[in-house]
Amino acid sequence: MATETFEFQVEARQLLQMMIHSIYSNKDVFLRELISNASDALDKLRLEALRDDTLGADVSDLHIGIEADKDARTLTVRDNGVGMSHDEVVQLIGTIAKSGTAKFLQELKAAKDAGDTTATEGLIGQFGVGFYSSFMVADEVTLVTRRAGESQGTRWASTGEGTYTIETVDDAPQGTAVTLRLKPEDTEDQLFDYTSPWKIKEIVKRYSDFITWPIRMATEAAADSGDASEDGDSEDGDSENGGSGDREAAAPGRPETLNSMKALWARSRDEVSDEEYHELYKHISHDWTDPLETIRLQAEGTFEYQALLFLPSHAPQDLFMQGYKRGVQLYVKRVFIMDDCEALMPDYLRFVKGVVDAQDLSLNVSREILQQDRQIQLMHRRLTKKVLSTVKDMMSGAPDRYATFWREFGRVLKEGLLSDFENRDAILAASSFASTHDKDEPTTLRQYVERMKDGQKHIYYMTGETRQAIENSPHMEAFRAKGIEVLLLTDPVDEVWVGTVPDFDGKELHSIAKGEVDLETEEEKKEADTQREKQQEEFAGLLTWMTDKLSENVKEVRLSTRLTVSPACIVSDTHDVTPALENIYRAMGQEVPRVKRILELNPGHPLVSGLNKAHAECDDDSGPAETAELVYGMALLAEGGELPDPSRFVTLMADRLQRTL
Repeated sequence: MATETFEFQVEARQLLQMMIHSIYSNKDVFLRELISNASDALDKLRLEALRDDTLGADVSDLHIGIEADKDARTLTVRDNGVGMSHDEVVQLIGTIAKSGTAKFLQELKAAKDAGDTTATEGLIGQFGVGFYSSFMVADEVTLVTRRAGESQGTRWASTGEGTYTIETVDDAPQGTAVTLRLKPEDTEDQLFDYTSPWKIKEIVKRYSDFITWPIRMATEAAADSGDASEDGDSEDGDSENGGSGDREAAAPGRPETLNSMKALWARSRDEVSDEEYHELYKHISHDWTDPLETIRLQAEGTFEYQALLFLPSHAPQDLFMQGYKRGVQLYVKRVFIMDDCEALMPDYLRFVKGVVDAQDLSLNVSREILQQDRQIQLMHRRLTKKVLSTVKDMMSGAPDRYATFWREFGRVLKEGLLSDFENRDAILAASSFASTHDKDEPTTLRQYVERMKDGQKHIYYMTGETRQAIENSPHMEAFRAKGIEVLLLTDPVDEVWVGTVPDFDGKELHSIAKGEVDLETEEEKKEADTQREKQQEEFAGLLTWMTDKLSENVKEVRLSTRLTVSPACIVSDTHDVTPALENIYRAMGQEVPRVKRILELNPGHPLVSGLNKAHAECDDDSGPAETAELVYGMALLAEGGELPDPSRFVTLMADRLQRTL
């Protein structure tokens, strides 16, 4: 087949240019990314061979090989894993086929312009484009691959200048080999000479020591004897079981194994450094930053398993996108079974990464079987409780780390209040919320309850788009006047979960924008009853008239006990759906009937008393009717709502202003 030349898609070309012009503080990570990709390919071949007896792939000596040629200025990373087909090469290497690419590039450029190298590395890790990091050190990259079970291979090559070539080859071995023609500056500088054995060993030790497949490099003796290929017999233990734990000494004429292949989750805590845990996290998550928290779990008894979980330090860009891959890696007796095992982790903990190694599951277990497996369900419950308890412990033991966690993942964690009723109390205990008590520090529900005033029966909250919008809402006036704390809930999910959580510690959650508000003591009620009866009689005619005039938009007009400054506000009935929740349902494609709300008037406000007087004295009610429309419109705007007819509101307002001049 003739060589074909293709152009990179625009986003890939932009990303390559950023790579070529070194957006990283540490270029060594390119080798980590290539080794990580090779390890994934070996895992996938082992799994396919277990499930497909007809594959015909050789899995007797799975490994990763590194070859360096100082004279030719090349570095090759090869594996004998699953390989790629021609179509997979085109889809996976030539393009970046993920949503959100434009936003990613904008953020990447902004971080680069600001000189924030940590941010740039984190963004690259979120997007999972490690292969492209090769162009940091290479002026040409060649990839030769053949998928297991296929007879022909594919060669891909590019200088990163905007195009790449693809051709079919007949003599490609099973697996993938990536060869980098290194830039001159990365071979002339001894500190960055990626053809130097000591430099390669240093990088592998730092980043890839835990990889469960042997990483072999030809020694000088092996190269001199012509035995630099990876055909040597493996003497580094059973790689599928994590290796023997000792590096293979380099015998003359034989490749040297560079990594220990120790399964970190199988070793005791005092045998593993934080750096080793962090590198394992980066390997399995394709993140470039350290995790926020490491969680170890070892279950013994009738069903044994080990788990090593990680809480990331930042949320990936596609966390809320459809198709986000969730779950942790599943091993059985240290044999890799699958990535992204959804059955082990609930959807609201989809950001958790890690490894679970079970002892008694079948090696041929499928995703469908996992959904019904009782042992998997037990692991799911235990792992979920462990993560939630860790988050709660962070809240008291490491408040700075908890603050980072909640900023990045709090919105996701609260999704569990809608689906995981078994752990609802644990989720609430691990959650924190903005409140009027402190503008800088969030509060827990437990702390809120401890601060409640004598006689207060409810935990009060209000939902809205921003803290400022809620604080400026007329609904807050009575609570502010009496010094009663209100939770300020601004995440979209808050609109939904508050309706599913009836109480906390016996205290009912109550929206200050729904139903009637009763903040008075018994003594205050006695003093106010007479005045209220008088006001009710005085405004009865106005209330009935306005209810009729505004009937298209409101179900009732009544006097308010929650307003102290504003003339009016809009509230929902106690069990009605809020407008924000209506919008959420509609955005999800669910049509819901429009719910009319209640207009409350402040009888002590001059505008309301003036409107009452005008209504009583005016034979032609067109003037008061227009004023009533304006009062309703102002109440809608005060809570951030949308006017039913903005142009009419503006016309009425302009007319009234004109009359006052």
